[in-house]
Amino acid sequence: MPKPDLRVTIAGIECKNPLTVGSGTYGHHGHFSPFFPVETMGVLFPKTIRAYKWPGNPAPRVLEATAGLHSSVGIPCNSWEHFIAHDVPILKTLQLPIVQSVIGRTEDEYVELAERIDDLNLFAGLELNLSCPNLKQGGLDFGYDPESAFKVVKRVKATTKIPIFAKLAPDYSSLSKVAKAVEAAGADAISMINAPRAIMIDHVTRKPRIGNKIGSLSGTAIKPLAVYMIWEVYRAVQIPIVGMGGVTDFRDVIEFMAAGARAVGFGTINYVDPMALPTALVKLTAYLEEHGIKDVNELVGSAHDDHKLPALSAVI
Repeated sequence: MPKPDLRVTIAGIECKNPLTVGSGTYGHHGHFSPFFPVETMGVLFPKTIRAYKWPGNPAPRVLEATAGLHSSVGIPCNSWEHFIAHDVPILKTLQLPIVQSVIGRTEDEYVELAERIDDLNLFAGLELNLSCPNLKQGGLDFGYDPESAFKVVKRVKATTKIPIFAKLAPDYSSLSKVAKAVEAAGADAISMINAPRAIMIDHVTRKPRIGNKIGSLSGTAIKPLAVYMIWEVYRAVQIPIVGMGGVTDFRDVIEFMAAGARAVGFGTINYVDPMALPTALVKLTAYLEEHGIKDVNELVGSAHDDHKLPALSAVI
C-alpha cells in the first residue's frame, strides 16, 4: 500500500508536509534547533524581524504558568545589516520554503520591510505579525481593528508579489471581521493564533510579575481557544489557515486540521520537548495509514457539518 500523501499547498507554496513552527520557537536565524533538521518540517517560519535593532522588553521576560508560558519578550532584533550579513547566508542553505515573519510599528515600516524582503529573492512568503501597537492609533494593535488590518495588508500586497500571511491577534470580538478584512485586502493566507494577552500577579508584592507588566499566555492552556478561533475563521474566509496555539502532538495536529487549518505550527512545546514535531510527523503518518486516509488534505475542515468525511478503513 502506498504511503499517504502528506503534501499541502498554502498560498501557492508547496510543502512536503503540513508541520511547521511558530515564528522564533525553533531558534533564531543561524541558531536553529540541533535536535532535528530544519528540512523535517514542510515550511519554516523563522524568528520575526524588524527594520531596525530593538532591545525587547525589560526582564523578567518569561515565566512558567499553569499549563503554559507567560511571556513578554518584546521581539528583540539585531539590525537589518546584521540580518543580511549573518542570517541570510544561513537561510539560503536551507532546502525548504521559508516564510519570513516581520513586524512594524506603522504601515510604513511594514511596507519598508516588504520591499527589503522582496529584493532578497529568497523567501516563499511574508508573514505580517499584526499583533503590534499601531502608533498612529494610540496603541491599538493592527490585528484588533479590521480597517487598520485591511490598510496595512493592502499596502504591503501592492509592494510585493510574495504571498502574504496575515498573523491575527487572538480577539474574539473582531476575529472574523479582521479575517475577512485581510482576505479582502489580498492576503493569501492567515496565521493564527498569536498568544493572547495575560497578566500574572505576585501575591506578596501584589504587582505584576513580568517586567512589561502585561504579557501573553502560550502553551497547552490556550489550545481550546485556538481550535475555536480557527473553526470560526475557517467558516468566514476562503484563504488557507496556518494554525497554532498549544500544539503538542499528532492528535493536536489532527484537531487543528479538522477545525480548518491546512498547516499546523509547534510553538511553546519546542522548549519542553524539542522532538515533538518529528515525533508528531511519524505518528500522523501512521494515523493516516491506519485509517485509510490517502491524502492529509482530507483532514482539513473535517469537523464541520458540511464537510464530507472520507470512508475510514475497518481498522480503527
